[in-house]
Amino acid sequence: MIRGLVAFGAGVLFAVGLGVSGMSRPSKVLAFLDVTGSWDPSLLFVMGVGLAVVAIAWRLAARMASPLLGGAFPPAPSKVIDGTLIGGSLVFGLGWGLVGFCPAPGLLAIASGAGWALAFAGAMLAGIALVSAFEHWRSTSDG
Repeated sequence: MIRGLVAFGAGVLFAVGLGVSGMSRPSKVLAFLDVTGSWDPSLLFVMGVGLAVVAIAWRLAARMASPLLGGAFPPAPSKVIDGTLIGGSLVFGLGWGLVGFCPAPGLLAIASGAGWALAFAGAMLAGIALVSAFEHWRSTSDG
């Protein structure tokens, strides 16, 4: 129960931060990507603060035997740079650059009730389901 409340609180904090910083607006993100036009560096600041918080959290977690709320720490991420990582990064970056949304702001925008936000979230969830089904098929097939 407490883990769920902490996760919910973290999600609310994240969503409020996205909204306050304006990162839930595609125009803000696209302005960051427009380096030859009217470039808006505010996303760089948001990402920098996020990276600083994660770096501190990883340092603190490295000193702990287990998470505060129980369970186990996840395994370290792979450091292998393969076709799946490169291909996924290209597709993610292409989608982000075309519409100015990545998953969290896209889900946050659903609250606006705008049709484009619902279409984005639906397409994103369909893509996740497609990749998940493909990965499952690949892991269970012989070849």
